[in-house]
Amino acid sequence: MQYGFIIDNRKCIGCHACTVACKAEHEVPLGVNRTWVKYIEKGTYPNTARHFSVMRCNHCEDAPCVEICPVTALYTRKDGIVDFDPRRCIGCKGCMQACPYDALYIDPDTHTAAKCNYCAHRVDIGLEPACVNVCPEHAIISGDMDDGSTEIAQLLAKEQVTVRKVEKDTKPRLYYIDGDEASLTPGETATSDNYMWSSQSDGVGHFARYIEERTASADPEDMIRQLGGEGQDRQIGDGEDGGGQTGGGGKTAAGGQTGTGRAAEKTGNERGNGKDAAARRVYDAPEKGVLWGNDVAAYVWTKAISAGAFLLPFAASVFGYAVDPVLAWVGCTVALTFLLATTILLVSDLTQPKRFLYVLLRPQWKSWLVLGGYALTLYGLGLTLWAAAMWTGRTGAAEIIGWITAALAVVTAVYTAFLFAQAKGRDFWQSPTLVLHMLLHAVLAGAAVFALVLLFSAPGEAWTAFVRSVLIVAIVLNLLVIASEMLTPHPTADARKAVQAIVRGRYRGYFWYLGIAIGNVAPVVLAWIGGEAMLAAAGAGVLIGLYATEYVWVRAPQDIPLS
Repeated sequence: MQYGFIIDNRKCIGCHACTVACKAEHEVPLGVNRTWVKYIEKGTYPNTARHFSVMRCNHCEDAPCVEICPVTALYTRKDGIVDFDPRRCIGCKGCMQACPYDALYIDPDTHTAAKCNYCAHRVDIGLEPACVNVCPEHAIISGDMDDGSTEIAQLLAKEQVTVRKVEKDTKPRLYYIDGDEASLTPGETATSDNYMWSSQSDGVGHFARYIEERTASADPEDMIRQLGGEGQDRQIGDGEDGGGQTGGGGKTAAGGQTGTGRAAEKTGNERGNGKDAAARRVYDAPEKGVLWGNDVAAYVWTKAISAGAFLLPFAASVFGYAVDPVLAWVGCTVALTFLLATTILLVSDLTQPKRFLYVLLRPQWKSWLVLGGYALTLYGLGLTLWAAAMWTGRTGAAEIIGWITAALAVVTAVYTAFLFAQAKGRDFWQSPTLVLHMLLHAVLAGAAVFALVLLFSAPGEAWTAFVRSVLIVAIVLNLLVIASEMLTPHPTADARKAVQAIVRGRYRGYFWYLGIAIGNVAPVVLAWIGGEAMLAAAGAGVLIGLYATEYVWVRAPQDIPLS
C-alpha cells in the first residue's frame, strides 16, 4: 500500500477550499500553511492565462526530511505517508532545509515542525483527506497507488503526469496532470511580498518567538495605519533575528521587497526578462525567510576555531617541532571555550531548546545532526581527558588521548559539510569541496589563534615560523578552493544563482571586502612581511574573513525560493 496524490490542473479553479479545509481540520495558525494554491499568470492582454498549482508535502518515497531529522520526529509509515510527531521535534529546522518542495514550517503555537500528513487520522478510519473531501471540482485525487482498482492508480496508468524537481531523486508521490512548468519550477518566476489578497513579507513560523516583543514595542497608531494600507513606504523590518533589521522584511518607497533581499536587488531589466514577462506570480504563500541565520554561521565559525586550536599544536608535535607545554594548554583552553560557545549557539538556534538532549538520547542515526552532536560531545570529552592526563603528568596517556582527540577534532571540523549535503533543498551546499572548505577553515582558524597568541608570548623563532608557514599555505589553499567553488560551472540554476548572489549580488561586500581582501589577501601579505605584530594582524584578519565567509555560505543559498 502506497498512498499518493494527483492534482488535476484541468479541473482546479483556484478556490482555496483545500487550504481552508486543511487549516480547519488541523487548526493551522495564520501565516503558515500545510497546503496552498499558487497562481501564475502568463501572457499580455488580451492573450492571458492563469494557472493554479496546489502545493504541499510530496510524501516522498526517499524523503530527505526523514533522513535529516535527528530525533525521528518525521517518519515514513508503512503505507507511504510521511508523518510527524511534534512531541519529539526539537525545532532544528533541518527538515525545512532538506525538503526541496518547501513543504514544512515551524508552527508558531507549538514551536515545532509541521506539514501535510495526508490527514493520517482520517485515512486510518477509512476517510479521505480533508482537502480531497472538500474540493468542488474533484481536482485532488488521493488513494492507494498500488491498488489497480483505485482512481489514482488508473489515472497514473493512462494520463501524462509530472512531478516537481525530479532531479532531486526523492521519488515524490504528488503528481500533476497538465502541470505548468512556470508554476511548478520556482526559478521560472520572481517572488514578491505583495500578492493579490496578500501582503506579508515572511511566514510566521520561526519568527513567532519575536511577535510579542515586537508588538509590545510597536506604535499602535502606526500599526493601525499599516493595517489600513497607509505608509507602505516605511520599512517595517522583519529581520531574521527579530530585531527590526532592514534586511529582514518590509517594503521600500519604490515598492521593492527588502525581504531577504531578492526582489530588492532585481533591476527593471531582470524583472522584465523573457521568463518573468511571460510568467509572473500573482498569488503565493509567504516565504519563510532565512531559516539558519546568524547563530548557525557563528556556530560554524566557533567550531572551526575550537578544532583548529587543538589541531595546530598537535600537528606541530607530530612534525617534530618542540611545542611549549604552555602553548598546548592555550590550545586546549581555547578549544574548550569555543566548543562551549558552539554548543550554546546550537541550542539557541532551536525553537524547542529545552529538548536539545533528545539529539543524544533519542537519536536517528542517519542524521548528521546526531553524528555531529556526538562528535562535539566526544571531542569535548577528549579535550577534558587530555587536560587531565597532562595535569597529572601522564604524558604517555596524554599522547594516546591526543591522537584520538585530534581525529575527533577533524570530524568536528568537517561534519557540517555532510549535514549541509543532507539539506537537499539547497543546491549550493551539495558541493563536494565543502569538506575541504571546512577542514581548511579549521586549520586557518588554529593558525590565526596562535598568531594572535604571539602578541602575549615569545615561544621562539621555530614556532613563529611554523605558524607563519601554516597560515600562508592554508590561505593559498583556501583561495584555490573558493576559486573552484565560484568558477566551476554548477549543475543547477539554484546553485548558480547562489554564486551570483555571493560574487555580484547582495553578499558581494561580505565576500570581496571581508572574506577575500581582509580575510585572505591582506593576511598573506602581512604574514609574508614578517614580524610578530604583522602576524598577529594577519591572524585577526583571517578570523574576520572566516566569519564573513561562513555568513555568506550559510545565508546565500537560503535566498533561493523552493516553491
